[in-house]
Amino acid sequence: MTFSLTVRDHLMVAHSLRGEVFGPAQRLHGATFVVDATFRAADLDDDGLVVDIGRAAEELGRIVASLSYRNLDDEPDLRGVNTTTERLCQIIGDRLVDAFRAGALGAARLTGIGVTLHESHVAWASYEVEI
Repeated sequence: MTFSLTVRDHLMVAHSLRGEVFGPAQRLHGATFVVDATFRAADLDDDGLVVDIGRAAEELGRIVASLSYRNLDDEPDLRGVNTTTERLCQIIGDRLVDAFRAGALGAARLTGIGVTLHESHVAWASYEVEI
């Protein structure tokens, strides 16, 4: 048995991708993503929650805001990172795990966090991490 709660935000970035496989996306271009963060727990807490929905939405919003409206090619902490949709899922997911471990989500029983970036209505990528 697993319970989950998902919050949503969006992310708008500019970036370029390295590698012939990316064709024209090797040039600087913009991308807009719908971002879903899913929090999982085997049991609900004493209040009947997986995670505080307000705190989860606030933390996702903070992380997304730190990346939004930026050229990711110019971000010092992303230097050398090929910021594919999959990699951006991992970056956001790992930052959510850090927030959980710092107590920012108001949850103690999480067993996992998943992040999905919807690049369009026909393409998306996800990253799952067990806690």
